[in-house]
Amino acid sequence: MQRQMISRRALVAGGAVLVAGCAGGVGPGRGSAGDRFVTVEGLHFMRDGRPYRYAGANLWYAPWLGAATSYGDRARLTRELDRLQALGIRNLRIAGSGELSPLKNSVTPGFRDRSANYNEDLLKGLDWTLAEMAKRDMTAVVYLTNFWEWSGGMMTYLYWVNGGNYIDMNDPAHPWPEFPNRNAAFYANEQAQSLYRDYIRAVVGRTNSVTGTAYAADPTIMAWQLANEPRPGGSDAVAIPNLPNFYRWIDGTARYIKGLAPRQLVCTGSEGLKGSMERENIVLEAHRSPAIDYLTTHIWPNNWSWMDAGNLAGTYDAGAAKVADYIAAHIRIARALGKPLVIEEFGYPRDGADAYDPRVPTSYKDRFYRQIFAAVEADAKAGGPLAGSNFWAWNGEARAAHPDYRFQRGDLAYMGDPPHEPQGWYGVFDTDASTLAIIRAHAAAMAKI
Repeated sequence: MQRQMISRRALVAGGAVLVAGCAGGVGPGRGSAGDRFVTVEGLHFMRDGRPYRYAGANLWYAPWLGAATSYGDRARLTRELDRLQALGIRNLRIAGSGELSPLKNSVTPGFRDRSANYNEDLLKGLDWTLAEMAKRDMTAVVYLTNFWEWSGGMMTYLYWVNGGNYIDMNDPAHPWPEFPNRNAAFYANEQAQSLYRDYIRAVVGRTNSVTGTAYAADPTIMAWQLANEPRPGGSDAVAIPNLPNFYRWIDGTARYIKGLAPRQLVCTGSEGLKGSMERENIVLEAHRSPAIDYLTTHIWPNNWSWMDAGNLAGTYDAGAAKVADYIAAHIRIARALGKPLVIEEFGYPRDGADAYDPRVPTSYKDRFYRQIFAAVEADAKAGGPLAGSNFWAWNGEARAAHPDYRFQRGDLAYMGDPPHEPQGWYGVFDTDASTLAIIRAHAAAMAKI
């Protein structure tokens, strides 16, 4: 065991030396005609020598469907990819990790446990997903861990190295912000970072078992993402003193990935202001590293109490005004950084509180999608940094398996709403005709810009 720990640290140190050696040219190379890799030139993405803008979706569960196992369903994944392609979706944000965890509502199976024996079935599910995406000329953003509990995430890494201590999100015995405050220890924990980088090296350095192409040489992978929604903490008392660790983790991990895959982009996965104690200076500093290629933001009016799902008629407009201000703030930040911007998560409930069934109308959700898409289109037409968006998330043909709309371990009807959320809360179903029409029109508009 001691020998294994030393070996792991030595390998991480070796990666750090490699990255330090290329630190002077961390960013992606300038794109040219025929170059299928997505690159960055100033405020814009480029591909094939042309600006690359897109309508995208979140499909976190794709590797689970892509696995050739009892829990996989490649036939369904093929159908879902075909539906998304028909809508004009060009980019998918998917999970490239999942830590097998004791946390309540965490996804099983996972990509990895405490050992270095990673789940080859799920990794092959990721292989198969990327191969199928390549056939449809889609690009992928792959995130490599999670701040939240539903895929194991940072709390699980800490649990593996701290003697088995953890807390569940939304546990009344540990009210907010204890969960994010506890998670903040991840950024400075050497043992947790060693395990995390071991996994990064294995995935980013992988060769696709379907295509035979090294991941690092595959232009289907537009970007690697450090984590889903990393935050420096949950309260100022914890987050502000932790900022040096947070910034060091972002810069160091991004440079590490660049050393493994220098032709692919790297981003944080941040929510933006809401994941940065609502301070612009934190967003700026977190994305200032030359190894971070672009800025991300997420928009959740319901989760942030900007509107009331039980009174959409009375609260929608006030929430929409806050959404407009939030988008404008991130465009301003992206311009200050001189980097592109993607709204890579946004979600809205169906009409009415506790409404999860696909038969429930989506009139307010549709208004929200129109607002997001109009903002993206307007800024893209003006030559601004807003280059794309990924709605949260694609449910497709999946339907809740239980009358209470709650996910139970062993369920196989994966959908965009993760296991900790009501199934059908935010996702887009294949029968949501009005929402699908809005997505299709936006994708067509982006293709013309």
